Amino acid sequence: MSQATAVQGEKISLLRVLGPAHIWALGVGIVLVGEYMGWNFAVGKGGAFAALIACWFAGLLYTCVAMIDSEVTSTVAAAGGQYAQAKHIVGPVMAFNVGLYLVFAYTMLEAANAITLGYLVQTVGSMAGFENVHDKPFIVLTIMFLAWLNYRGVYTTLTFNLILTATAFVAIIILFSFSKPWSNDMLRHSELLTGLPYGFIGVVAALHFGLWYYLGIEGTCQAAEEVRSPARSLPLGTMAGMITLLLAATMTWYVCTGLMPWEYLGQAVTPLFDAARLTGSQPLMVLLFVGTMFSTMASANGCINDASRAWFSMGRDRYLPTWFGAVHPKNRTPFRSIVFLVPVALIFAYFAPLDQVITFSILSGLLGYTYMSFQVIMFRKKWPLDVIKRGYIHPMHPIPAIVLLTLCSVTYFAVFLGYGTQLVAMMLFFAIASIWFHFHRYRYVRRGDQFSMQWPRPVGY
Repeated sequence: MSQATAVQGEKISLLRVLGPAHIWALGVGIVLVGEYMGWNFAVGKGGAFAALIACWFAGLLYTCVAMIDSEVTSTVAAAGGQYAQAKHIVGPVMAFNVGLYLVFAYTMLEAANAITLGYLVQTVGSMAGFENVHDKPFIVLTIMFLAWLNYRGVYTTLTFNLILTATAFVAIIILFSFSKPWSNDMLRHSELLTGLPYGFIGVVAALHFGLWYYLGIEGTCQAAEEVRSPARSLPLGTMAGMITLLLAATMTWYVCTGLMPWEYLGQAVTPLFDAARLTGSQPLMVLLFVGTMFSTMASANGCINDASRAWFSMGRDRYLPTWFGAVHPKNRTPFRSIVFLVPVALIFAYFAPLDQVITFSILSGLLGYTYMSFQVIMFRKKWPLDVIKRGYIHPMHPIPAIVLLTLCSVTYFAVFLGYGTQLVAMMLFFAIASIWFHFHRYRYVRRGDQFSMQWPRPVGY
């Protein structure tokens, strides 16, 4: 078990207390908010059918991600997830970049969740007659409360996530059932579905926000060092989470496109809550308000957990100042990393527009997925199946890696169509960060101390 130094100089470690249900709650909890908001911007890019194609396209992409992650993470069972994988399989510069991808993807997603929650409270407050309700205090309170919860302990944090996530998922099922999809009494697909208003290019453009249906499921890997049985819990929780999200995404698209014109749906901030309002059912509207609130809180909560683990792991390995690599002596959490990332999330949540924050998160995640397609091929080549024991072996290798790389390439083009400037700016930022690490920070890294896996020498080395 990996260890970190406490304030008193004691050697302490993160606690192995989590089971498969917590992994499901972490992965689905981070992502399910994508069904409550964000995915519908794909409708605005290319129409309802384009959003459905993007939904299935992204589903295939993330199924590949889940399979690849399940194999590598059940073998590299260390905090930091894909960062820990990169330092063992590829090398320090790639590991540093992957760590940054993870931190920014989750921190930006956390900020987007806080923005949505604040907007929802402001909207409902106005509906209830409180015209002077402002969203900013709720944004700050949400991030601060969830950071405090993460500070207090991982078991409580993810048990809380399990309750929030399960409630939000049940709310989607209830809305789907209430809309009577087996009849035409409420849903008006024949009137509202209008084909592809922008043609095939609209389908490509929709792929950008199609990722939002599933963005973050790979976050289950961040709990690898705090799971009782990584070889069992990580693959089971991750794959069960992917199945849950595929069902939720399809139900969400079907209900929303049958109740709202695509022109409105494509720019709505809280589409599922709006769908509940259109049904005319007050109890259903309250339920979807609660579901939206819970999904945003569960996602932000999981994002704080995952971003702090990645930052903590980089500090522990001296990729960042070792100050970040401390574990709280009582709560057994990476408390300094949790506290440090709070103002970063607050700045983006307070000042940046929602679509820009979502795009920042999507691009950071996309860079990580691109790396994964190369990583798993290197992993199988360096350590074949008969060399080291794996908790899970993904099938049909290397087809999932090739499919993942192909889908990522198409999605880069989709992002470039609408947010080319942001794409170039992010690539430049990560290039500068890599140069800084190579010429300044790398000299502090102790290469011999950072490997926690007792593996034989790679084949061919």
